[in-house]
Amino acid sequence: MSDYFPPPPPEQPQPEHRDPVGASPPSPWAAPAAPPGRQRTGLIVTLAVGGGLVVAGAMVALVHSLMDSVSDSIALPPERSDAPYSEPYDEEPFAEEPSYEELAEPDGPGPPAEGDVTVTKCTRDSLIGWPHADLRIVNRSGSPAAYIVSITFVDADGAVVSDGVATTEEVAPGASVEVRAQGAGEVAAGTKCRIAEVGRHAL
Repeated sequence: MSDYFPPPPPEQPQPEHRDPVGASPPSPWAAPAAPPGRQRTGLIVTLAVGGGLVVAGAMVALVHSLMDSVSDSIALPPERSDAPYSEPYDEEPFAEEPSYEELAEPDGPGPPAEGDVTVTKCTRDSLIGWPHADLRIVNRSGSPAAYIVSITFVDADGAVVSDGVATTEEVAPGASVEVRAQGAGEVAAGTKCRIAEVGRHAL
């Protein structure tokens, strides 16, 4: 067996990395170049932060403008005037209606109004027990008149247990009308009717 081995193949030359023409040689103290992936991530973070600041500034400006518009829309109360108060228009004086006492007073010449009224029937309703009085009114005065007659209902002891009112329209002199004064509330049997007051109002 021979100890002879073939010589190894010659070493192939490796291609050298050359800098672009005109570029300055790298500094031995310069930091190594960042990988391309890190540069892209830093750019995205910078853009996101800048965009957030722009949006926040826009929101602040919008809120400030809204607050200014609201404060301008609130109207201040009018200043108090020292001018004397004046009515917008003159109202006509209110005419009060005549009271019951004024209508009850005798009006014009003639006999007392109490003599014009007669109780023709005093009874108690058999179903509900309410009293009523049937009246006949004769106008003994010399002019047309309207009547207001007040009736009281009293028990056997003379105590008032109910009351009622009867009214008429125009009654000519010498004419007569029949009206009813209705009481309210249940009363006992034997209740009596009494003429309390008669008002004759000349028309």
